[in-house]
Amino acid sequence: MDVLQNWSPDDTSTSKNTRHVHQGLCVFTMPHDYNKALTYRHLELPFITRNDPEVAATVERWNAPGYMERLMNDVQHRTEYSINNHFMYWMRPNTKFGNNNKKRHRGQLRGPSRITAPANWSQPTEMMRMPYAEWLQHANVTDDKLGPEKEHWYYRLIGCGKMGSCDKGSSEYLFDELTFFQPKPNQLYLVEPTQQKGIHCRFGMKGVIAENHFDGSRNSIALLGGQRRYILSHPNQCPKLSLFPKEHPSARHSAVDWSDPDLQSYPHFADARTNEVVLRPGEVLYLPTNWFHYIISLTLNFQCNTRSGINTEYMKPIHDCGF
Repeated sequence: MDVLQNWSPDDTSTSKNTRHVHQGLCVFTMPHDYNKALTYRHLELPFITRNDPEVAATVERWNAPGYMERLMNDVQHRTEYSINNHFMYWMRPNTKFGNNNKKRHRGQLRGPSRITAPANWSQPTEMMRMPYAEWLQHANVTDDKLGPEKEHWYYRLIGCGKMGSCDKGSSEYLFDELTFFQPKPNQLYLVEPTQQKGIHCRFGMKGVIAENHFDGSRNSIALLGGQRRYILSHPNQCPKLSLFPKEHPSARHSAVDWSDPDLQSYPHFADARTNEVVLRPGEVLYLPTNWFHYIISLTLNFQCNTRSGINTEYMKPIHDCGF
């Protein structure tokens, strides 16, 4: 609670807050600290790198006037719309878990095989497609048109890579743009290159909040423009974060509104331990399997991430939470 009380998630100003960030992660300067970063990766500990020349080259291109418009042209990409600044991943009710059913029958997965919505549930966002220039018109607005209760827009690109055809209008050029995420040996940001699940980019409008959740694989997150605030929690904090259950449309996500926590309904949330970091252009955050993250877009921003395999070290606290 100290982290949230010190700096409300709805407050995107940075001048008075960055000196009081509760940061507990090591930051490694590349290439000088490469071996230190590699040691942290082997130990499955979160860390940040900065000054990586390959990442810096992408930052320079992506922030050049007109470059992104030329890169994406008029291709329509996934876009999420919310009536406020909160965005939470969701699956349609009655959706089956698909290919996971075979694993479930072999006892490798637990829990329900179908998404079930509570009686009072409504989808948190609307999904649509539009070209980059149209999204930018919605997202790049002056501060007088921003606020927690005003509409927000989130944009997404996917480079499918070895996953094949995973998205309409997939952005395979991301593998050329983000050479540091290419699935080849000796890549710091990919532990198991053969297990890579594509490159995913999310462009955030200032004020967008991606609700607290965990991902079931290793995650390397590069900020390529703007600023984002990440609030992180160890998997052992799961019981205190009050996750929606596995059959819920937004499973893996905290049910708590971190902008205005209801401690009567979720009393254990007050004892949850977190730390935070403000990620800036050219920095890469490495998150091990199952680490929780809550994301606030402090400015208009470009973020891309890639996943590369699973480590079992942090599985027990998540399994104990019902996943």
